Amino acid sequence: MNLVATSSQRTFDPLPCLFAARALRDFGDSFVAILLPAYLLALGFTPLAVGVLATASLLGSACLTLGAGWLGARCGHRRLLLLAAGLMVASGLAFAAFRDYAVLLVVAFVGTINPSAGNVSVFVPLEHAALAREAGDQNRTRMFARYSLAGALAAALGSLIAGAPELTAPLGVNRLTAMRAMFVLYALLGVVGRYLYTRLPRHAVDGKVARTSTLGPSRGIVMRLAALFSLDAFAGGFVVQSLLALWLFQRFHLSLTAAGAFFFGTGLLAALSYPVAAQLSRRVGLVNTMVFTHIPSSIALMLAAFAPSLTSALAWLLVRAALSQMDVPTRSSYVMAVVTEPERSAAASVTSVPRSLASSASPALAGALFAASSFAWPLVICGSLKILYDLLLLAQFRHLRPPEEQ
Repeated sequence: MNLVATSSQRTFDPLPCLFAARALRDFGDSFVAILLPAYLLALGFTPLAVGVLATASLLGSACLTLGAGWLGARCGHRRLLLLAAGLMVASGLAFAAFRDYAVLLVVAFVGTINPSAGNVSVFVPLEHAALAREAGDQNRTRMFARYSLAGALAAALGSLIAGAPELTAPLGVNRLTAMRAMFVLYALLGVVGRYLYTRLPRHAVDGKVARTSTLGPSRGIVMRLAALFSLDAFAGGFVVQSLLALWLFQRFHLSLTAAGAFFFGTGLLAALSYPVAAQLSRRVGLVNTMVFTHIPSSIALMLAAFAPSLTSALAWLLVRAALSQMDVPTRSSYVMAVVTEPERSAAASVTSVPRSLASSASPALAGALFAASSFAWPLVICGSLKILYDLLLLAQFRHLRPPEEQ
């Protein structure tokens, strides 16, 4: 019996569980990111208040992510992922239950509500380290592309159902009540995600590895990457999905249902770009793929700011969506490739935390800019800073190649 059990454990592939958990989380994050500004506005809060809450959420995510990276090798990825899923359940239920802004602000800070609808959360360093552990150098980028693809497809579907509160109005369901039900759904997704994490293998924690799991020989590389990723994230914070939705609501009077359909399209384009990015990286390299797909997407974003009509603005934003996320699987794969295995949790955390901290500063600024002017200054600022990031990344890391490119 023991022999059979051991063989079963060895043949079990944990990657589908990681992919499914990522998909569920991104599905929830996607509809919450669109729903959040509409929900807060319906409660009577201002655009500035929406931006401040988004900042609090991203700042809290940074703190949680730092802790996850520090404790990843010491406590085990599986245990911490179970705790994070429990926090997701609590966050959804709290947003459904409370109306007081101060309470919601605290929940946003300590919970997992994600206004960016992107892979910025406490789950990131844990899942990345687990994924890299199961995939070798030759398959790493392809596995990260599949992992990102699963999340992006689910996120596209999540965007599509964000308009459900408006669709239930003819049935006599109050719009605010329907919005609260969506937050309960978010909590239920956390329950299912927690079950999937229970399916991950229990790896024994090596005390010697745990003591050396913080950054060592790769410290300089990781710190330079973290600084550059922070610039990229600070720029991205100006157009997190909740604030982009807010701009479309206010500038073009887009409905919640139409916004959901639009973000479904952007999510679908992002999903289709991930396998393309994996194939492209095999030909031109990870760094080149990151840079030369990112710059055109930033230009498209800036052009959207000057668009005279809703149609042209959405067209440019769709072009941006088709290109802007191709650096996601390649960036994750690159970080895991240029550090040693014991450093992976810490490296994922150290490169994620400054991103979260940097991105937490800009939503409040963007909210203030949107409140002060009808012109989309946040889109222009975001695009300009992202182009600067791309040029700096290319200059500093074009010669540092991962093992599979050497």
